[in-house]
Amino acid sequence: MTGAAIIIYQENKVLLQKRKDNGYWAIHGGAVEIGEIVEEAAKRELYEETGLIANNIVLFDVYSGEDRLFTYPNGDKVYLIGIVYMCKDFSGNLKLETDETSDLKWFKVNEYPEHIHPPNKRLLDDFAKYIIHTK
Repeated sequence: MTGAAIIIYQENKVLLQKRKDNGYWAIHGGAVEIGEIVEEAAKRELYEETGLIANNIVLFDVYSGEDRLFTYPNGDKVYLIGIVYMCKDFSGNLKLETDETSDLKWFKVNEYPEHIHPPNKRLLDDFAKYIIHTK
């Protein structure tokens, strides 16, 4: 399954969502729909999950590997190939709860909560290294 996601950040903080399906904290994203442009999928998912509009996104990285095998609470297994963007240019009003999320919260880079969505662990660590090295 191909997924598109966006890391929203500002002032050394990352916005994470608490997922309703497993209770873990995660970045914002989801499956690319048939015929959808990846960048538009990432922006759509961000809006659906947070109420935010990504004005400008930049490709961060593409993720694959053993840590991308994931089993959803309903038992469905998927191998997630993640195309991840980063965005600090956004607008809109946060929706703290949606159909897919129960909370949104800003976390300092490298001070993430304990329960991170497994497919997001490596990319959040990579993002923290990126932020530290670009200062």
